[in-house]
Amino acid sequence: MIPFSPPRMDRKIIDEVIDTLNSGWITTGPKVKKFEEKITEYAGHKATLCTSSGSAGLELMLRWFGVQQGDEVIVPAYTYCATANVIVHCGAKPVFVDVEDDFNISIKKIEEAVTDKTKVIIPVDLAGFPCDYDEINSLVRRKDIVEKFIPDTNEQKQLGRILILADAAHSIGAVYKGKKAGNLTDITVYSFHAVKNLTTAEGGAVCLNLHDSFNNQEIQQYLKVKSLHGQTKDAFSKTQIGSWRYDIIEPGYKYNMTDIQAAMGLVELERYDVDMLVRRKQIFDAYSEAFSEYNWAWIPTYETDYKKSSYHAYLLRIKSIDEAQRDRIIQKISEKGVAVNVHFIPLPMMTYYKALGNDIKNYPQAYENFSKEISLPVYYDLTDEQVQQVIEAVVESIEKSG
Repeated sequence: MIPFSPPRMDRKIIDEVIDTLNSGWITTGPKVKKFEEKITEYAGHKATLCTSSGSAGLELMLRWFGVQQGDEVIVPAYTYCATANVIVHCGAKPVFVDVEDDFNISIKKIEEAVTDKTKVIIPVDLAGFPCDYDEINSLVRRKDIVEKFIPDTNEQKQLGRILILADAAHSIGAVYKGKKAGNLTDITVYSFHAVKNLTTAEGGAVCLNLHDSFNNQEIQQYLKVKSLHGQTKDAFSKTQIGSWRYDIIEPGYKYNMTDIQAAMGLVELERYDVDMLVRRKQIFDAYSEAFSEYNWAWIPTYETDYKKSSYHAYLLRIKSIDEAQRDRIIQKISEKGVAVNVHFIPLPMMTYYKALGNDIKNYPQAYENFSKEISLPVYYDLTDEQVQQVIEAVVESIEKSG
């Protein structure tokens, strides 16, 4: 069986983790700090905080911005549940909008959804393909949109407009108009979950890129406190001679990354652009070349004149089929020894979000994309021979499905 997306685990990663285990320091410490510095250097934003997950990073930033009951946060209907769940955790309302045929959030639908309750927009770089950030950034600065914004907290008053909080769970390494994801808007959050291009098993990072009226480094230090139960010193700092005393300045959260996780990330980040992304692009290109011969194939867009994906997920769509036919095709592919997936079931189709009054009929493009989509295996250790097996299994399953 060809698996869908196993993590890359090689000798370099194992040795780095062993070095961490032998160092005597396995929780948040020097390797997390180094990883944060390297991420900031890599993407070019202003400061980084590593977290226990991408979801933790999103929620931390919503809470920092003061999102609460009565507020609204705009999100695409087509995303993983974490994007919306964190809004609910804060007591606010996720406002779903439709997407375009490239799977990313519709700017027109964002504009229609903005109200005087809107505090944040969370665009999602689905499959690693960047959203239209210039248009989103311009929209929230437009005079009529700014006039709708009613700030409730000091942070909201200082920003003076809707915050853009990019969900870049899929898109570390993606490029938009010459800049990397992480450096495209106010705040960006990465995920380093086991299935992501760059994994630390679990983990995430907040990329701070707020305009110069904010001190991003000071915010990073405050967020570090907030992510450690509101404790003013992390465990490593407390071990230094005479530094045991600390304070609790708020009831914070337990969202910190460990040095074991950071050790894995440091290895992967060092070789990411020259190794990981190179191999993933080769796989994407092989799929596109093969499937372009078939009229039924809707090839995903992953490069344009000014956008370049991180090649996270290959979202093949099959023209002129419905959801049930797609599911039968997936079954046939699986029977041929190839694991595939679907990214994702739109959130208005999920029980919890349906119960809140959401109806997938209001998001026709999201449903259209979902009903025809099959995600194919893409991972570093997938061989050329296995890529060919995947192609053959997909073609045979579709053509024999009638």
